[in-house]
Amino acid sequence: MADGNGSTSSIVENFGAFFNGWLVRQERFLEQLVQALRFQDEEEIERRGDLIQEVLSHYDQYSAEKSKAAREQVLLFYSPPWLTSFEKAQLWVGGFKPFILFKILTNSVTEFTPEQEQAIERVKCETRKEERELTQASAAIQESLAALPLLNLFRCCGRAIDGEELELESAVRKLKEDMLRVLESADKLRGSTVRKLVQTLSPVQTVKFLAASAEFQLALRKWGLQKD
Repeated sequence: MADGNGSTSSIVENFGAFFNGWLVRQERFLEQLVQALRFQDEEEIERRGDLIQEVLSHYDQYSAEKSKAAREQVLLFYSPPWLTSFEKAQLWVGGFKPFILFKILTNSVTEFTPEQEQAIERVKCETRKEERELTQASAAIQESLAALPLLNLFRCCGRAIDGEELELESAVRKLKEDMLRVLESADKLRGSTVRKLVQTLSPVQTVKFLAASAEFQLALRKWGLQKD
């Protein structure tokens, strides 16, 4: 993982530009999803099945770019400067909390078969468990992060002797490794939860779910821009 102000500013600029472009494409996909829903016809939407895969690939692209940039400067993704203050206030381990997907689903899709309800409940239980574990891991990182200023203070006051300088560097490196590990696990959980839910839904239900998810994200962005 690279350090340095030059590297950081470059990542902020490059990923910020990518993210803004990604949001523009997100708006276009939302328009296509809403248009597909006008048919409200299962067969017609099935014929437009490529749209669902394109939207999922759109999210995969975001995850891939995020992962690549986070390996260079993971600290940025815990408080991304390209997000608004409102968006950052909603963050959970560098992104959205996976459990919000179930609220979006139930608000956008009203009728499920008994088999679908059982499958969704299984995914919900799995997600809740992993989310809880990652929340605990994130809390442990926050405790480690809080201890770093104390080590830094010792160094600044000229009390860093023998191996204390190396100890600080080692602590920072270990912290970044832990932050990256937890961030990647959280991103994996976000992606797998979406995929598992989509696998339980019909094409029409999937389009409704993906449209509602995009609307939610874009609304957060709009509110944040207005507040900032």
